[in-house]
Amino acid sequence: MELLDIKEKIWLLDDKNFDFPKLEDMENDLVAIGGNFHPQRLINAYSNGIFPWFIDDYNYINWYSPKKRMILYPDDFKVSKSLKKSIFNRGFEVKSNTNFIEVIKNCKNIKRKHEDDTWIDENFINAYSLMHNLEFANSIEVYLNDELVGGLYGLIINNIFCGESMFSLVNDASKVAFYHLCKWAKNSGIKLIDCQVYNKHLESLGAYEISRDEYFRILQS
Repeated sequence: MELLDIKEKIWLLDDKNFDFPKLEDMENDLVAIGGNFHPQRLINAYSNGIFPWFIDDYNYINWYSPKKRMILYPDDFKVSKSLKKSIFNRGFEVKSNTNFIEVIKNCKNIKRKHEDDTWIDENFINAYSLMHNLEFANSIEVYLNDELVGGLYGLIINNIFCGESMFSLVNDASKVAFYHLCKWAKNSGIKLIDCQVYNKHLESLGAYEISRDEYFRILQS
């Protein structure tokens, strides 16, 4: 690992080791580029408050640790009256880890505002599918009339669920998945759900931003 940009403190990773910059070595949201998707590298990244966001035009993985981190404590999840009806009266069936690959592929196909393209390409799909096979990555799936209509996926590192992406093909399906994630988290000793960066949709469900320093204190506690 070497310092690529001294002014911005962006580190260049190599394939020889799986080191990442420490908190005191971080300046902006983008903290490193390069490396690969080796499972140990991904574990080290999330353990150090870092996650891969996309692969740039030079084929470098871009690794982020936002100065403002969006998080949600499972007990803080907000259930509106309309969502409560969807959870209990819409006929949704919720499962976990039964269709991981389809969840991540559906997340890939969701077009989001202010994004020209998805960051989830075949490299991400293969990497996180392997992490799922190694029992680090998990999915929650929502079905309606036996069809997959919503879900989310992420990794569990140090009792934190590191959320990656979610999708919804019918109204409230992703919110139902998130509700069950919080319910499962409370029953499984998961202390925090990492939502990574600000999202208005997640804010409406109870998520909020904290500083990078505070997130690292939680991560290391």
